[in-house]
Amino acid sequence: MSRAGHRHRDVAIISFAQLPPVARDAARDEAELVQPVVNQALAEAGLTRKDIGFTVSGSCDYLIGRPFSFVSALDGVAPWPPIAESHVEMDGAWALYEAWVRLQQGDVDTALVYAYGKSSLGDLPAILTTQLDPYYLAPLGIDGISLAALQARALLDSGRASERDLAAVAAARRGGDAAALLGAAYTVAPLRAHDCPTVADGACAVVLAAGDVARRSARKAWIRGIDHRVEPHQLGSRDLTCSPSTTTAAEHAGVASLGAIDVAELHAPFSHQELILRDALGLGASVSINPSGGALVANAMMVAGLARIGSAAARIHDGTARTAVAHATSGPCLQQNLVCALAAEVSP
Repeated sequence: MSRAGHRHRDVAIISFAQLPPVARDAARDEAELVQPVVNQALAEAGLTRKDIGFTVSGSCDYLIGRPFSFVSALDGVAPWPPIAESHVEMDGAWALYEAWVRLQQGDVDTALVYAYGKSSLGDLPAILTTQLDPYYLAPLGIDGISLAALQARALLDSGRASERDLAAVAAARRGGDAAALLGAAYTVAPLRAHDCPTVADGACAVVLAAGDVARRSARKAWIRGIDHRVEPHQLGSRDLTCSPSTTTAAEHAGVASLGAIDVAELHAPFSHQELILRDALGLGASVSINPSGGALVANAMMVAGLARIGSAAARIHDGTARTAVAHATSGPCLQQNLVCALAAEVSP
């Protein structure tokens, strides 16, 4: 992990590519999702497949419905001659973390990270139930939206937010009038349809570079720090209205050392979770939150977290931001949280 004040090898995100998320991409299999984003990311980085020292992916076989689906996806990367490759059964943000750690070893200077997910192949709320405690929660059959509703209700009952605040988040991400959104019927009270993520199929890829390779790149979003933390597995063992693991991850990633933060890309699939994450990261009104729209607008499972990091890096690439914070989550009710601090300038 990266800690504020701890010297590590300088690593930058030098390209980001993403497929436009769609509700159902029936025309493409795993390899066909992966290939275009890998090609685009490599082209924008000015590299070929032979220039990549390490490749790592993030996905979930439960979404695809067959074991070792990531092996099929490798066809989209063209792994011949043989490559150094790894995989995490997790959102691609954690694959990026592994790539960052791999680059710290110093024997390779480049890494390709990609993620893909086809949520449309199954019943996503039911699939996510398999993440729950197998003895007490999973047998209840409670789905992800109902769990999020319990979290939202706890937040509202705490007095720190109202349904109008949730509607304001939804309106900011989706467009529309917050007051009008409050007239919609509940999906699972207190959540309405606009408070819940639009599930999508998608894929994205980033290229990381270290040392002279990074410095030669025309576009660099330097990773000042990165860290991830986990909340207790049992939902009843933690306060669902806050996210201390996000706060701790931000501290260890050195977010405070960035100074003023221009952009924050928060992996908040539900409207109330954005409010919790803003508070956990101490983000003020001057910070541009989720200019990409975020996971509320398009939640491609296993992709949305890596997309938050890539989208934050893209703002630094195009000059609209000098500093950015990216966040990724996994598990029910913000159980696991990763924070990445990015800047246009390398750390001193």
